[in-house]
Amino acid sequence: MSARSSDQFQPNLSRAALVVVDMQNDFVRAGAPMEVPDTRATIPIIQKLAERFRARHAPVIFTRFVAGPERTLLWNWSPQCAPPTCACWRGRRRSYADVAGDRLVIDVVDELPVAANDHVVDKYGYSAFHDTVLPEILKAEGIETLVVTGTVTQICVEDTVHGAFHSGYPTIVVADAVSSYDRELHAAALRGIAVKFGWVKPSSEVLAALASPASDHRLTA
Repeated sequence: MSARSSDQFQPNLSRAALVVVDMQNDFVRAGAPMEVPDTRATIPIIQKLAERFRARHAPVIFTRFVAGPERTLLWNWSPQCAPPTCACWRGRRRSYADVAGDRLVIDVVDELPVAANDHVVDKYGYSAFHDTVLPEILKAEGIETLVVTGTVTQICVEDTVHGAFHSGYPTIVVADAVSSYDRELHAAALRGIAVKFGWVKPSSEVLAALASPASDHRLTA
């Protein structure tokens, strides 16, 4: 195996994919059983990032947390996944306070429409890398760097960043495009990521780098 250059261990936005973690109805919509109210403020930022990635013909990958009737260890900490609430069950529909009609609970919210060339990765735990098709997608697309957004910062976002680190992907977390139901845990998770697992950057810096005409877009620490 040939040695990797030092540049290969820095974020390279010219070979990056955007990962949008769990921006689903049962997390985002008002009155949802797993509601994270702060998700809604991140939607316009995620929209801008997705538009920029698509314009560059770079992958946009949405993850969906999926639960079901078989009890798992996760139910101990997310009892909403158990009956009768059945949060994030495949095929389950629910009405929400902020939209008319009902929605499939695991679907990505209407405000972030999945484009024809986007990828959707279903996961059954916190990390988008654990027992999913994400590693195969990244390999097929020739991806070297991940830009991560979505919810919940200290749970599925953080565990996905850990998975990226252990898989060798330099990862940028967009600080104002991730969210939590607990702002102290949100801040602590971002600090922890920045210390040992990845880069934490504001969307303004990431969008500016993506707009650069340079063929090799790298962000410094």
